[in-house]
Amino acid sequence: MAAFLDSVPISGIIRIRDMMYSVDKPFRLDQGDVSFDAPPSVKDAMLKAVHDNRTHYLPTNGVPRLLELLAEKLRRRNHLPVTGPEELMVTTGGIHAQYLACQALLEPGDEVLVPDPCWPPTASIVMTSHGVPVPYTLDATRGWQPDVAEIESKITSRTKAIVVCTPSNPTGGVITRADLEAIAALAIKHNLWVLADEAYEDFQWEGDHFSIGSLPGMYERTIALHTFSKTYAMTGLRLGYLAIKDKTIRMRAHKVLLYTASNISSVVQFAGIGALEGPQDYVEEFRKELFARRQIFHDGIVTNAKGILTSHLPAGAFYNFVQINPEWQSPLKSEHTSLSWAMTEYMIKAGRVGCIPGADFGAKGEGYVRLCYARDRDELKGALESIGKILTRT
Repeated sequence: MAAFLDSVPISGIIRIRDMMYSVDKPFRLDQGDVSFDAPPSVKDAMLKAVHDNRTHYLPTNGVPRLLELLAEKLRRRNHLPVTGPEELMVTTGGIHAQYLACQALLEPGDEVLVPDPCWPPTASIVMTSHGVPVPYTLDATRGWQPDVAEIESKITSRTKAIVVCTPSNPTGGVITRADLEAIAALAIKHNLWVLADEAYEDFQWEGDHFSIGSLPGMYERTIALHTFSKTYAMTGLRLGYLAIKDKTIRMRAHKVLLYTASNISSVVQFAGIGALEGPQDYVEEFRKELFARRQIFHDGIVTNAKGILTSHLPAGAFYNFVQINPEWQSPLKSEHTSLSWAMTEYMIKAGRVGCIPGADFGAKGEGYVRLCYARDRDELKGALESIGKILTRT
């Protein structure tokens, strides 16, 4: 097992994060982190938990009150037919939820259909579970939509699951309800599982968010993956959750949770209770501000990128996956033949602007860079001005 991990790649996001710490006065558009602080209800609940000495062991799956609130949220918000809190467990963020799901579901050699482009840890987590990630294309010319016929063409006797991420990291694309229904039909037809990554469910700008697990016959074959990180500005607190109807798979996930964390941080779970019981107007304030920043950043790229970067308004999440003019050449010497890596290095070294190379998200991401517009307006303004200056030189 130890040597096997040598073949699992480390996301370029981590390399970029390390690079950015060596940059003076950086513009941190590389991280998928909002500039907002967690709502007072979150901080107050966490502080109260400390003062109330909630610092001891908890049930592995989570604080009962938190599980009750999450079950109610999934029924109300996502329209999942959750029977009760026993079908849920809390995790150390969304990445841990994905890890539990894959460890509980996959046998060695099982194939998992993964979108391309896709958040890099998704494929790596499949690999750590001895599965095989098989990419399916998100089409840039169609707003980063999947081709359901192509997805079906990738299904083999070894296919175990399909990953669905909407809104998408990194593209900001949103899968239509019609396509989700078609993917669900494929899952039922071929007896497949769906891993539904809904980290950005509250930041969909076009249409209403729709959960594939709410479709008839889908909850029992869907593992719903969620997180507090984005909605409640709790990225550093690391609190996620998942829902699994199937008792066998759920018990396996329970064991992985037990042997990787025993239980998730007690005070963080009480922070989650505070988030769900507290006022939700903060989420709407976050949404309104991010919606405004989406337009500000798009307009800034159009104005400042001198035809070298092309922006399209994303339909969801809080990233702009901008396309690089293929004729652009970096003024810097680079060890990379990848256009997206060359642009990333240039943006960081010449402009102090953090970004992530599209190639890190899959073959279809080459030629793009991901920029996060969830930073505060002053930082976005500074980054856009810097981009304008450095691209004028080339």
